[in-house]
Amino acid sequence: MIDLTIMEDRMVRAAKRAKERNIIIPTFAQQKNPELIPADIKQKLAGKGLWDIDPLNLFRITWKNEPVPTGGGFGGVNYIELPSSLTGTRARIIALVGKWFPTGAHKVGAAFGCLVPRLVTGQFDPTTQKAVWPSTGNYCRGGAYDSSLLACESIAILPEGMSQERFDWLASVAGETIKTPGSESNVKEIFDKCWELRNSGEDLMIFNQFDEFGNYLWHYEITGKAMVEVLEKVLGPNDTYRGLASATGSAGTIASGDYLKQVFPASKVVASEALQCPTLLWNGFGEHRIEGIGDKHVPWVHNVKNTDFVVAIDDNAVVNISRLFNEPAGKKHLLDKGVPSGIVDQLDLLGFSGISNVLTAIKFAKYYEMTENDVVVTMLTDSMELYQSRLKEMHAEYGEYSEKDAAVDDARYLIGQGTDNMLELSYRDQKRVHNLKYYTWVEQQGKTYEEIQDQWYKPDYWTGVQNQVEEIDELIVEFNKRVASL
Repeated sequence: MIDLTIMEDRMVRAAKRAKERNIIIPTFAQQKNPELIPADIKQKLAGKGLWDIDPLNLFRITWKNEPVPTGGGFGGVNYIELPSSLTGTRARIIALVGKWFPTGAHKVGAAFGCLVPRLVTGQFDPTTQKAVWPSTGNYCRGGAYDSSLLACESIAILPEGMSQERFDWLASVAGETIKTPGSESNVKEIFDKCWELRNSGEDLMIFNQFDEFGNYLWHYEITGKAMVEVLEKVLGPNDTYRGLASATGSAGTIASGDYLKQVFPASKVVASEALQCPTLLWNGFGEHRIEGIGDKHVPWVHNVKNTDFVVAIDDNAVVNISRLFNEPAGKKHLLDKGVPSGIVDQLDLLGFSGISNVLTAIKFAKYYEMTENDVVVTMLTDSMELYQSRLKEMHAEYGEYSEKDAAVDDARYLIGQGTDNMLELSYRDQKRVHNLKYYTWVEQQGKTYEEIQDQWYKPDYWTGVQNQVEEIDELIVEFNKRVASL
C-alpha cells in the first residue's frame, strides 16, 4: 500500500510553496479524462509548449495530448496500428505512443504517481527536501521535470552509458545529475548510490521507481484505462484482444496488464527483457543496448503472478531496426515492399524500448499463430528523438546504410522474428521469477520476508494498491483547496 499518512506541518509548507508558484495539481481522474480539466486551464495551455517548465503542464501528463509540440489541446489516446506488411504477422498490433508526453516519454507519469501522494500528504516537504530520482534514463528525466513543475529541488541518477540527449536535457532541468558506472544493465550501482545518499545526512527523499507503488498505480490506472479505450475503439465484432507486450523495466508499464486482465480475463501479459541479460528467462545477467528497460533483478512492484510469458529480445535486432526505420535507405526499402507511406513516416515514434516492445508483440503473435482477428497491445515509451546521437554513432562506426543493409535487417530482425527465446510461464515458473526478488529486495534493500510472501499469497496485496486511486484524488482536491484558500 502507498502510505497516505498526513503530516500537517509539512503539508502547510508545501501548500504555501504551491501558492507562491501558482501550482494546481491534476487528479488521476483528470489525467485519465482531460474533459474534466477546467476550461480556464485549457485556455492557458493553448500558449504553452509541451516541454515547457510550467506548472500548467502537469495537466498534460496524459496519453491524450494533441500530437503537436506547442499549444495543443486534448483528444483521444495517441496510438498507431502497425500493418502486417511491416510486422510479418497477420495479427493487429496496436501501440500507444509516448512521444506526446512532456519530456517525450511516458515516465513523466510514473514520476507523478510517486511524488504527488507524498507531496499532498506532507510526507515530502519541497521547502527543505530534495527529490532523488534513480533511473536508467527516462524516469529520472520525468522526475526532474515534475520536480521543476512542483517547485522541488531534484537529483537525477542514471548510468553514465545512457544516450547523450538525456544528459544534455537534464543539465538544464535537474538540480544535480549523478552518473553511475555502466549502462542500462547496471541497476545495482544505482541502488548503491541511493544508499550512499541516504547515509549522507542530507535531507532527501528517494523515489525509487523499482519499489514505489505510485509507479505501479499510475500505469495500472492511467495506462491501463487508455489501452482499454483504444481497444473499445478498434475491436471489430469478430476481433479478440489477446494480450499486452511490455518490457519489464521498472515494472510500472506492465502494471497496465493487471487492469487489462480485469477487463479481459482471458488475455495474457507478456514480459520482455534483453537476450543479452536474460534475468527472468534464465536467471541470467549481462549487458545490453536496449536503453530504457533496466534488468539484472525483478522489480519489487512487478506482479509476477499475473505474468504469462517471458520473452528475450536480441539487442542487435533493436539497434539495427532503428536504422531500418530511420535511415533514408531503410525507409525506401520499406516503401518499396509495400509498407504504407503514412506508417513509414511515423516510424520515428519508436525509440529503442518501443522497438523491443513491438518485437515482443510479434513473437507473441507468431507463438499463437494469430490471425487478422487477433489484437495485441504494446506501447512506445519514447521516440527516436531521444536517440539521434546513437544513429550518428552507428553511422560513424558502420558507415553508410544501404538498401542491401535494409533488406538484410528487415529479413533477419523484423520479418524473420521467430518464437525462440520465449517461455510460457507455468505456476512454478512464475514462482521462480518471483523468488528472484528475495536476493535484491530482502537481502540488499531492506524489504521483509513477510511482505515478499504476501505479494505471492495474499490476493488483496495488489488490489489494495489499485483501490487507493480515489483516496489519492480526494487528497489532491483537498490540497488544491488549501492552496486556493491561502
